[in-house]
Amino acid sequence: MTHDERLLVLRGVWTAIVTPFRADGAIDLPTFERLVAWQIDAGIDGLVPCGTTGEGATLVPEEHALVIETTVRIAQGRVPVLAGCGTNDTRTTLAGAERAAKAGAQGLLVVTPYYNKPNRSGMLAHFDTIAAAVKLPIVVYNVPGRTGQNLSAEQTLALSEIPGVVGVKEAAGNLEQLAAIVEGRPDGFAVLTGDDTLALPAVSLGADGVISVVSNEAPRLMSDMMQAALSGDFARARPIHYRLRRLMHANFAESNPVPVKTALARLGRCGDAVRAPLGPADAATRGLIDDALRRAGLLEEAA
Repeated sequence: MTHDERLLVLRGVWTAIVTPFRADGAIDLPTFERLVAWQIDAGIDGLVPCGTTGEGATLVPEEHALVIETTVRIAQGRVPVLAGCGTNDTRTTLAGAERAAKAGAQGLLVVTPYYNKPNRSGMLAHFDTIAAAVKLPIVVYNVPGRTGQNLSAEQTLALSEIPGVVGVKEAAGNLEQLAAIVEGRPDGFAVLTGDDTLALPAVSLGADGVISVVSNEAPRLMSDMMQAALSGDFARARPIHYRLRRLMHANFAESNPVPVKTALARLGRCGDAVRAPLGPADAATRGLIDDALRRAGLLEEAA
């Protein structure tokens, strides 16, 4: 495979999977293995470990490698693995990318550097450095709510010209910006939304799918919705969107992944422990989650 031939089918629902922790703070590996297997059995199209939802920023290098290796091992090639490895330092990001490649990931999710807010030349150099060094396809992750800097459509399209940069996870919550990327993208450049509430309208504009939080709780429903939408059957997709809409919103009542882990605990899938500086959900959020799970029919299914 040459530098310009890196292929990864970025379509459908990719779950930004949580990292379960034990009460003592260690990774709960058996529970994580079960979560990965459940996601695949439910029909999702890909897995994204060690991203925001997976609390990748709190994983030490050994844990980062372990989570990716475990995802790849349980997946057994049934779905591809897109590993989060972005930081606000190019050298540290490169080390994470190399670690993810060694662990068997099929692609890399690289967030735009946060806090230091790179200028245009620095942003291009950051992604070019990683793409040149690690021969895995790269998906740029634009999430201004986390990074403090929005990657404009023009900047995303400039990054799309770098060999090896094959797509974007667009999580700015701006459909007009997403549409501009879809309209101007080169052939083979994938556009995935990172906002569950915009997944359906994004596909109607030509996006290829979603990197999803709510699919942690409802993988089968999200898979069904995306399959319907991508086939043009919006009449079938729309009721699923409305069934999950409250849960999509409740998942962000507090900082992600606090609410989604609270929901998964209610469903008996994993504990709700998060790593500091995150803390447990408050009572109001727990009430929102319970109501949303009930309205979606997920508590009854889990009983």
